[in-house]
Amino acid sequence: MFLQPAYHLLLAALAALYYGFPSRHLTVIGVTGTNGKTTVVHLLHEIFAAAGFKAGSLSSLRFKINNDETPNLLKMTMPGRLQLQKFLAQCRASSCRFVILEVTSEGIKQFRHRFIQFRAAVLTNVTPEHIESHGSFERYRDAKLELFRCLPPSGWAVLNREDESAELFKRATAAKIVWYSASAIELERVGHPVHLLKVESSYILADVDDAVIEAPLGGFFNAQNLLAAVAAALAFQISLSAIAQAVHRFPGVPGRLEYVSRTPFAVVVDYAHTPDALEKVYQVLQSARLPDGQAERKAQSGGLICVLGSAGGGRDKWKRPELGRIISRYCQEIILTSEDPDEEDPDQIASAIQSGMPNDKIQMPKVILDRRTAIREALRSAHSGDTVVITGMGAQPWFIEKGKKIPWDERRIVREELEKIQNKTD
Repeated sequence: MFLQPAYHLLLAALAALYYGFPSRHLTVIGVTGTNGKTTVVHLLHEIFAAAGFKAGSLSSLRFKINNDETPNLLKMTMPGRLQLQKFLAQCRASSCRFVILEVTSEGIKQFRHRFIQFRAAVLTNVTPEHIESHGSFERYRDAKLELFRCLPPSGWAVLNREDESAELFKRATAAKIVWYSASAIELERVGHPVHLLKVESSYILADVDDAVIEAPLGGFFNAQNLLAAVAAALAFQISLSAIAQAVHRFPGVPGRLEYVSRTPFAVVVDYAHTPDALEKVYQVLQSARLPDGQAERKAQSGGLICVLGSAGGGRDKWKRPELGRIISRYCQEIILTSEDPDEEDPDQIASAIQSGMPNDKIQMPKVILDRRTAIREALRSAHSGDTVVITGMGAQPWFIEKGKKIPWDERRIVREELEKIQNKTD
C-alpha cells in the first residue's frame, strides 16, 4: 500500500514517455463530476465536430476518433495509463484538435490523469459516491479538485454555479472561470442569459443569449449537462449557431433516460446508480406526459414500476439503504434484482436496500434476483399509462457476477421481453 502511489505515478510517466507525450499536441478537456459526465463528453464531441474541428472523445461507453467509434468494453470509465496515452496518441495521429476525456475520482486517485496536459476541465456536480474507496466524501471531492489544480492559468475551469462545491473548485484552480447555471453562462465578465423554455422527459428547449437550442434530452439534470457543454464550447469560441446545430442533431446517449418503448406503457432504461441520480430520474418520469397529452399517474397513485439493484464487490454499501428510501417514495411497484453483484450475495444486497424503506413499505418490493426475469415481471405487470423504469445498468455491455463478465444488453432484453408479451396477446 505504501508504494502504490509511486507505482501509479511511475507507470503514468512511462506510458506518456512511450507514446511521446501526445497531449502536448492536443487541446484536452476533462469532464468530471458524480453524474452527467458521459452526456457532456458526447455533447462536446458533437459540438466540436459540427464547428468543423477534428475531435476525439473517451467515455464509459465508447472510444471515438472523428467519426470512428468503438465500444468501451473495459468496464472502466477512465482506462489505465497505457490505454489512455495510446488513445491520445491515436487522436494525435488522426489530426484531432480537441479531445474530451471522462475523468473519474478513481482514475485521479491512481494518477491516470498525470502527464496529460489538460487545457480545460468541466464540473457537472458533486454528490456522495465512492465513499468507501476514498474514505470520506471530502476525500472523494478532493480527488476531483486535483484535476482543476492541474489546469494552467491560460486554461478554463467550467463550473456549475448551482453546485454546493463550486466555490471550492474555483479556489482550487489558477485557470480562468466559466460559470453556468439555469439563468446564465458567464465567462470573462461577459454574461450570456439563459432561459429554459421547456424541460420535458425527452426534450429540452433553451434560449441562450437569444439563440434557440433544442436537445433530445430529458429532465433538469440534463439541462444542466447541456449548459455545461455549451459553456465549455463558448470558452473555445465556438459560435452559438454551431452549438445549436450540433445539439439539434445530437442522437442522445445510450442507456441514459432512454425510452425503449412508449406505448401502451413507457419503458425507460437509465444508468442511474447513485441516490442523487436515481431520485432525479424518478422525478422526471413521475411528471412526464404520454404522447396523447394525458398526464401519467403520480407515483402515489400508480405509475412508476421500478426495477433496480445495487452494484456489489464491496462498492458503496453506504448508499443501499438510501436507494431503498428513494424507491419507496417514488415507485408504486418495486422489483429488487441483481446488478453487477460481483462476489457479493445479491440477496444480501437486496436486503440492504430494503433496510432503508419505511416500516410500512418494507414488505412492498418483490425480490427477483435473475435480472431478465425481473424485467419480464415488471413488463407483464404494467398497464396503459404506466412507466417501467429499469436502472443501474444502462447501456453497459457486461454483467459482472462471481468474477465473470457476462455479455449484457439491457435494451435488447427489454425489446425481446416486450415482443414475447405482444406475441402472447395477439
